[in-house]
Amino acid sequence: MELININFDFTTDTPHYWDNFWDNPYGIGGGKNDPDSKSKTLQKYHQLVWNRQLPNGEILDLKIRSDNNYLVWNSISFGSDSILASFRYKKYESHLEQVASVVPDYKLFIETFLRKAYTIGGTIIFPKNNSINRARGINPFICDRWDLTLECIRKYYNNEDSPLYNVLNDNREFFDLFVDFRGYVDFFFLQDCVSSDYKSVTFWIKNDSFKKYPLPESVEEYITWINNQLKFVKKRNERIDKFINLK
Repeated sequence: MELININFDFTTDTPHYWDNFWDNPYGIGGGKNDPDSKSKTLQKYHQLVWNRQLPNGEILDLKIRSDNNYLVWNSISFGSDSILASFRYKKYESHLEQVASVVPDYKLFIETFLRKAYTIGGTIIFPKNNSINRARGINPFICDRWDLTLECIRKYYNNEDSPLYNVLNDNREFFDLFVDFRGYVDFFFLQDCVSSDYKSVTFWIKNDSFKKYPLPESVEEYITWINNQLKFVKKRNERIDKFINLK
């Protein structure tokens, strides 16, 4: 299997990502293009890492496409999704201003986070039809939080209701490939997001049972959120490296 660089920063081969990054009306920063769709290295890494036997016994053989389908296998078109989030939204601007007032260099703080977040350990693939990526981003009870997304997936496999149950159920053809929650977690190297018995998800900040708009509510909580994500991506990168490069 071709080797990969777990420290490769996908923003570096995303055209114009850093161009005028901080030149926007709100000063919260934004890339010109999305690595999830524009980084050719990320697309290739997804193919290399996930092309293997699935828990149900089938072989996932992803094919790279140059159109909007991104990656394709059988009848499923896949897209890339970033796991980590920094919540740089206009509606969250006041919280970010508070963070900027306490970190030594806010711009460096965000840029460092993004460069680490956009490594292979910070990304995942989902089916593009009935988009889970979009649903978890706009759902007010999830707000793009990966820990809450994974809790919804855990509940789905237990046939329990959650804010994302309908969209996950619409993608049951995909989730059936992993047989159960343990199969999904192990296939995608998500063991550091769950308890050792796979019965619970580790939340990066408080859970509050799907509280509406569950974003960090203080500077301390925001920094905890960022730090816990970075710890996770480091561990996941190490798991991927061990499987792919040391296999």
